[in-house]
Amino acid sequence: MTAPLPLPFRPRRIVVGASAHAELIAWLAARRPDLAFRGAPHTAITADDLAWAEAYVGFRRPPAAKTMGAVRWVHCTGAGVDSWLAGDGLDPTILLTRTSESFGPMIAEWAVARVFAVQQQLPDLAAAQREARWAPRDLARVAGTRALVVGTGDIGRAIAQRFDALGIAVTGVSRSGAPVDGPFRAVHRVAALPDLVGEADWIVLVVPATRETQGLVSRAVLARCRGAVLLNAGRGAVVEEAALPEALDLGWLRAAALDVFVEEPLPPASPLWRHPRVLVSPHISGLTTTEGAGSGFLECLAALEAGRLPKWQVDRLAGY
Repeated sequence: MTAPLPLPFRPRRIVVGASAHAELIAWLAARRPDLAFRGAPHTAITADDLAWAEAYVGFRRPPAAKTMGAVRWVHCTGAGVDSWLAGDGLDPTILLTRTSESFGPMIAEWAVARVFAVQQQLPDLAAAQREARWAPRDLARVAGTRALVVGTGDIGRAIAQRFDALGIAVTGVSRSGAPVDGPFRAVHRVAALPDLVGEADWIVLVVPATRETQGLVSRAVLARCRGAVLLNAGRGAVVEEAALPEALDLGWLRAAALDVFVEEPLPPASPLWRHPRVLVSPHISGLTTTEGAGSGFLECLAALEAGRLPKWQVDRLAGY
């Protein structure tokens, strides 16, 4: 990929658009006092801010900005950059990088928590406790079950490691199907997904939103599941969300644990809120930290100042 701006690039005016902008600016300013900062929640960033800035740090595009003003570099503080590539996208002359922070350990813990919540029937037991109802039941172990992890990058590998330690046999799915480090029994190309879901007890989605992953888990794919539990910590658009209630009611899925949705926040009218076998969390499976966001930005900045393209430059065609 060619550089979208002349190198070396040494920006000195930085706008931070984030809910925790004050904390991030303080962290960055302590390490780079030569930089000037402005900050606000991304919804409050103005055209004047962008006309002043040379670089922008934030997870989402400022909604009031029709253009990015004088900004020549956008650093996304999340792993997923779909919010920057959606719609008309980002001007190709603007460099787009993403955070270097690893979300694998945290999202793996989210996945393990949901696996045990379902297998140990914790929602049902909690409901019985609220009713002071003694409710014995049979519980099955997670050891000996099978998982299909769709996405074998940093996050997918972290999940596979934790699952393997619990005695869960893990198969991977990726765009290339290439072998990766980690305890995957096998890794298949994404085209094989419809043939693999019927053998899985757990289907874990940790892929970004791209043209290739849009609607990847369609109604037709869900219909080939045989009582699996679907866990989605990737992006809502990867699943045909409207088909999930049917998939649960017909037994294609035993349960679903969803952290991401097509529309966020999830609308109050969505049937997913009220379905007894759906666990909803508000996009919190992998949270950006101040240190992680700041370190990723400074790593990319150091590369640009040295005349190099950052390791974390986004491939816009691939979408990550």
